[in-house]
Amino acid sequence: MNFQVTVLKILVSYPGGFASIADLKRDMAILATSGKDWAERTKRLASRVPDLDIFSQGLIERLNGGWRITDKGRSVLDLMEARPGANEPQRVEEVRPAPPKPAVPPQRLPAESDPRRRERRQRRRAARERSRANAS
Repeated sequence: MNFQVTVLKILVSYPGGFASIADLKRDMAILATSGKDWAERTKRLASRVPDLDIFSQGLIERLNGGWRITDKGRSVLDLMEARPGANEPQRVEEVRPAPPKPAVPPQRLPAESDPRRRERRQRRRAARERSRANAS
């Protein structure tokens, strides 16, 4: 889970963009235990802004007992959530059906012609004989 993206997403969900530290901790705990979908989503969002630093870039500000997202933070979050190429026309590539698979399954080699199989069988036979000899 990407901490900084999660903080931005939590703050933007609160009225006025302000949340107390207790609210942030509670929401972070919920999202952290919600499964790998959230972690994958925040990782994907964070990859769109690789040098993200919510504090030094002024994306959030610390206020009395909490944090508030700034207008700059909202715009960066919108940028991260924008679909790539949303302004570009979508190209539809030609979809070709997969070639049909052969109806006949591939034939297996007979046991005698597969040297690895023959060696395994010989080792198992020798192990059985040793265990019988030791049991007597």
